[in-house]
Amino acid sequence: WLYLREERAQRRRARRRAELRALALGQGDFALLDQEGRRRSKADFRGQWGLLYFGFTHCPDICPEELGKLSRAVALLEREPGLPPVQPLFITVDPERDDVAALGRYVRDFHPRLLGLTGSPEEVRAAGSAYRVYASTGPKDEDGDYLVDHTVLIYLLGPDGLFLDYYGRSKTDVQIAQSVRRHMESYEPLLD
Repeated sequence: WLYLREERAQRRRARRRAELRALALGQGDFALLDQEGRRRSKADFRGQWGLLYFGFTHCPDICPEELGKLSRAVALLEREPGLPPVQPLFITVDPERDDVAALGRYVRDFHPRLLGLTGSPEEVRAAGSAYRVYASTGPKDEDGDYLVDHTVLIYLLGPDGLFLDYYGRSKTDVQIAQSVRRHMESYEPLLD
């Protein structure tokens, strides 16, 4: 029975790996500016685990909640000896308002290693497209303010820089940390 259960689990993992390889979100590169004004590319994070969230600094509630959850998950993982570090990343979907300075002010409220990334509208759109992120700017109000409707997911990136899993709003920081730990324990690169 144990043998059959393990064999079934191995087939399930192999099928999941083949599906992810076919999906292969995040294969492209990006070149964006961090909150210090340094140019960062996806290659800078190769070999590292990452948790990535796309959002915007003017978001009234969802983005701060999700970045807080992401930050707590990273902190939980940091408490476990022997686990590799996880790089928290935030890419804006609103480059018109989210310049380097705005990101610098915003990311201070979250994990101390959280990197905020921005760029030209074209650069940001290309980064989002690599992860199939939906973003749509809403109408401006009388003050010129607006919201951005966007994908609300936290992406887990493996050391090869590719998407391994995602976490929606219903997942807690503890559940995310547990999932990341399981992925670390069973990690196999998707690219040969």
